[in-house]
Amino acid sequence: MALSPLRPKSNYHTRSVSLPSRLHPVITPVDEHLRLSGLEKMYDRLGDLLQLPHTQQAFAQQRHEKWVEVVLEKYLRLMDVCATVKDVSAQTKQDLQGLLSSLRKRRETDDFSEYLNSRKQAKKVIQKSLKDLRSIKTKHAVVALGKSRELLDLLSVVEATTIWVVESLLSFISGTKAESRFYLVSKLKHRKSVASNDEETKSDLFDKFDAALHSLNNLKMSKFDNTMHVENVQHQLGKMESSIQDIEEGLDCLFKLLIKTRVILLDILNH
Repeated sequence: MALSPLRPKSNYHTRSVSLPSRLHPVITPVDEHLRLSGLEKMYDRLGDLLQLPHTQQAFAQQRHEKWVEVVLEKYLRLMDVCATVKDVSAQTKQDLQGLLSSLRKRRETDDFSEYLNSRKQAKKVIQKSLKDLRSIKTKHAVVALGKSRELLDLLSVVEATTIWVVESLLSFISGTKAESRFYLVSKLKHRKSVASNDEETKSDLFDKFDAALHSLNNLKMSKFDNTMHVENVQHQLGKMESSIQDIEEGLDCLFKLLIKTRVILLDILNH
């Protein structure tokens, strides 16, 4: 997925405002942080830039321009999608814990079919969220002329990277191999990079679990007569519990960053 700034053509134009002729130091290192491991730092740098008096003045002067409205709307919609992902993650964690408890106690339950139904519903929500993200991406911000474009470009880069992160998380939870990037979640939390083999294993964790669960669901649930299948599902569940915890922590971090950024933008416009 492209992470380049969004610079679509538009019929809208804005006034040129006075930003420094020389790119400010908090902007120049942005390219170094396009990886997910630097997403939090990107938000910090954006926050630092927005705290500068000349940036606040320039942004405030643009309060009635179309691009400002579009940017604020996009960040609000990203917050909504992120909140939805948090709900899906929480429900998935609850389902996993309930299913794992049933497996350990060898209960005669319908937990497997119930979990499959819950997973099916979760995937529907995920698909809708992915559609919402595509809609956010296609809603191009208008172009700001002059040096004010640098601020818009930075906002757009952070927005695009955030979309990429959320898409990766959604794909991981849905078990989509081609787009899953679970190891990025760990990097978001500034953990040490894991080995490539481990990345590949974790990236399709949900996909492998779904396959094992479907296979187990085809057995006679009341007998639990296939120990190998049961142990396989238990093994996958054990790994997924830790993964879900990482996802929740990463989402909490991202959600707070989105809120903080939008609050700063609104504060500038309201003063």
